[in-house]
Amino acid sequence: MIQSRPLFLSIAAGCFGALAVALYMQHGLDMAPCPYCIIQRYLFLAVAFSCLIGAASKKHKVGASLGLASALAGMGVAGKHLYILAHPGLSCGIDPVETALNKIPTAVWLPSVFNAYGQCEDATAPVLGLSIPQWSFLGFTVCAIALLVILMRRQRTSLFQ
Repeated sequence: MIQSRPLFLSIAAGCFGALAVALYMQHGLDMAPCPYCIIQRYLFLAVAFSCLIGAASKKHKVGASLGLASALAGMGVAGKHLYILAHPGLSCGIDPVETALNKIPTAVWLPSVFNAYGQCEDATAPVLGLSIPQWSFLGFTVCAIALLVILMRRQRTSLFQ
């Protein structure tokens, strides 16, 4: 049976890897992040930190629950992003969401990571056949399934733990 701690650490590493890829695409490939991209970055961070909390504590259910909630929210945001891509008339360009996101303290302190200045329609460049929001949706789905596995397992009880 898979232990919870290595699974938590693997999920966190995957989330940090997704963030590293997003930053490479932004700075190395000059792809500007839109508001939904930035929200997904925050949610990948939330999943990663929830998993680190779960790995560090003996209360695995708390970390898994927080991570699952963040992953489900990420699936929702990525799904909305995919909806916008499927309906070209819609845009998430300069709107209240972007303005509010760019005023969050993390966006002010780390604008190179959390500043939204792109258009949602620009996320269609395929990477191995899938658009960026599709990859993000897939990543959040894998995280959610793995965290559900942790939540659904019974804790082994032992007198010698």
